Amino acid sequence: MDCIDYYAYTSKLRKINPQLKAAVAAASLLFCIGVNSILISVVIFLAMGAVTTLAGGLPLRRYVVFLRIPLAFLVLGTFAIAIDISAHPQGQILFPILKSFVYLPQGGAQLALGLILKAMAAVSAMYMLVLSTPAGEVIGVLRRLHVPKIFVELMNLVYRFIFVILNTQRTMKQAAASRMGYCDFKTSCQSFGRIAGNLFLVSLKKSNTYYDALEARCYEGELLFLEEEKPVKSKQVGAVVCYFTLLLVVFFISSKA
Repeated sequence: MDCIDYYAYTSKLRKINPQLKAAVAAASLLFCIGVNSILISVVIFLAMGAVTTLAGGLPLRRYVVFLRIPLAFLVLGTFAIAIDISAHPQGQILFPILKSFVYLPQGGAQLALGLILKAMAAVSAMYMLVLSTPAGEVIGVLRRLHVPKIFVELMNLVYRFIFVILNTQRTMKQAAASRMGYCDFKTSCQSFGRIAGNLFLVSLKKSNTYYDALEARCYEGELLFLEEEKPVKSKQVGAVVCYFTLLLVVFFISSKA
């Protein structure tokens, strides 16, 4: 979480208007989901990845690490789509199990591949936004979209409190490690349980302290921050138009093929 926040603040795309980046990410996400095309998913995935790494300055190795997390869940989730079990032999049989057969249904592998590519394209579009835009600016975009105030405030408070909890967890883990709390598997499990229990209590205490600090600064139910004005430049609009023109061209070519 802190890595994502760090790269968002150091991104070369941070100077770009956050509303424009949010609009591009949301439009790419909707286009990817609405159009059932593997080619469109590949184009969006590569384009958003290139923007994040080449234009944003994020190291490619770090970007791949970020992609591995959702990819692992997608592979496991689509595994059930790619294969099936039947009592009678059908499709492309992979191997028998007891009195049943594990087989590859017709079009199952292509469907699973399409779902993985579509999900990864959507993830890359969201990564383009969160890895180039600080959370405060994203929340500012939601506020301009007239999202209910309670949701915006909860997002802001929860996001900022995540770092408080992470810092507390690191401190507890270091204290346990310095006392040989991870010398073997059994001790590691015990240390993990104690840290989890203590973290809940410490989090409650810190949340009260956090709220007291807000009230001491005249908090009345709405967090207000100064926001930097970032006008939209003509070359940025031109790049966005070229990008979506490319998607439309690819869509028409793939639909006629």
